[in-house]
Amino acid sequence: MGVPKRKASKSRQGDRRAHHALTLPAMDRCAQCGATKRAHHACLACGTYRGREVIRRPAPDTEPTDA
Repeated sequence: MGVPKRKASKSRQGDRRAHHALTLPAMDRCAQCGATKRAHHACLACGTYRGREVIRRPAPDTEPTDA
């Protein structure tokens, strides 16, 4: 097994971790409603993806009934 012979310096440790930064997901505008959505994902506001409805959403003026 490979075992380090010497302690890695802070500089070397930082060089190794240079690519560990987190990035924000790519965001886009929905063509139907204009809401912000993740790229290549269905719009959570209107339920469309690439111009067709893929998530059924109740009409905004209709309120769900508690029965």
